[in-house]
Amino acid sequence: MFTGIIEAVGSIKAININADGARITVNVGALDMSDVKLGDSIATNGICLTVVSFDANSYSADVSTETLKRTGFGNYQIGQKVNLEKAMLPTTRFGGHIVSGHVDAVAEIIAINPSGNSTDYWLSMANEVAPYIAEKGSITIDGVSLTVNSLEQGKFRLTIVPHTAEQTIITQYQTGSKVNIEVDVMARYIERLLTKGQATEQSSGVTQELLARSGFIR
Repeated sequence: MFTGIIEAVGSIKAININADGARITVNVGALDMSDVKLGDSIATNGICLTVVSFDANSYSADVSTETLKRTGFGNYQIGQKVNLEKAMLPTTRFGGHIVSGHVDAVAEIIAINPSGNSTDYWLSMANEVAPYIAEKGSITIDGVSLTVNSLEQGKFRLTIVPHTAEQTIITQYQTGSKVNIEVDVMARYIERLLTKGQATEQSSGVTQELLARSGFIR
């Protein structure tokens, strides 16, 4: 489990793709590896990876074919910068929101606009994740816990403050960049409870009528 508060920016040192998936090695930058053990989880651009080998400066992890298919990992190149966060401890300050490290979809940056001392980023919103994205709700972008500031048809807006930009890879995004997104896990569990497990992969099962009947809207 993670919080979406990035601890360091690393880079891809090696990536070897084969029929069974891939093994990647990541240079960890300033990430403290002194308490890392084999089998620990490190979120790498929002993807929960299990450490299979490591030293003070890097770690390696295996990536499944499912992960390559559902995330941006299949297109990553050696030298590419990645956001890093170690799994949270019971004593960790919970600065973001509950992040599982299980990516739901890949979104595209469709517009970048200055907004005072901050920057607005508009991202595409695929139909399969749209029901779980709410204005002023939480979302994870390449492992970063962020707030959705507005929604429009097929897209949503994030406003990035200078500190977040400085501590993550967000400043490297350009129009057309692809990013991993994870919706708020609580939204998925609420849907499951409201629909009593009847939702399908093609349809979220959440409707205005269902929300009203359940007391969420009036």
